[in-house]
Amino acid sequence: MSSSLRRGVLAAAAIAFSVTALSACAAGNNAQTLEVKPDNAETSVGGIRLQNVVVITQPTTQASGETKGPAVVSASVFNNTGTAQTLDAVRIEGGGSAEITPAKGKGRVTVPAHGSVLLGGKGNASAVVTEIGESVADGNAQKVTFTFSTTGDVSLRAFVVPADSYYTKWGPSAVPSAPQTSPKPTGSATPTGTATPSGSGTPTDAASASATATESAATH
Repeated sequence: MSSSLRRGVLAAAAIAFSVTALSACAAGNNAQTLEVKPDNAETSVGGIRLQNVVVITQPTTQASGETKGPAVVSASVFNNTGTAQTLDAVRIEGGGSAEITPAKGKGRVTVPAHGSVLLGGKGNASAVVTEIGESVADGNAQKVTFTFSTTGDVSLRAFVVPADSYYTKWGPSAVPSAPQTSPKPTGSATPTGTATPSGSGTPTDAASASATATESAATH
């Protein structure tokens, strides 16, 4: 995919994501606004409906333009069945499995009967993939598989986008940098020895004897 085409895909994904996110916030699952299929990934299987699925990577590095992990999967998950289901796994093709964390507490993310769960964003449940493969590149449509306790696997293709502009608040936390430590000396600088004078400032025995002999000769 060319760079210009990829930029167009990212722009279209951002617009679709913002529109559908606002629609979901303003209306319920069965509202008419949600009947309009967005450009972003959406599918329904066995009463489970996935909408607005996006894989969000680290912000783009202007110098390299590389896609970097970790990445998060953002999605609206609706359960139209009469039984609560747990979200047991989220996998990105070429990127591995995500670590799923509920919005509060520990354990699995539960999608209540006739209810919904939002993945991604502050205060919501999260699905984080620590390492992503080279095949997961910004602008691509990557296969993402959600596994539910009753419905099983639900797969679709979702846009891969960097956490820039609108996606900043939905993207992964910044990768922590290695702490900088000040250099430590290898050892304390101690003197190799004290400087002592090579001799005292008094005349030596030989010098004293020579002076005595000179005085004796002078008296005679």
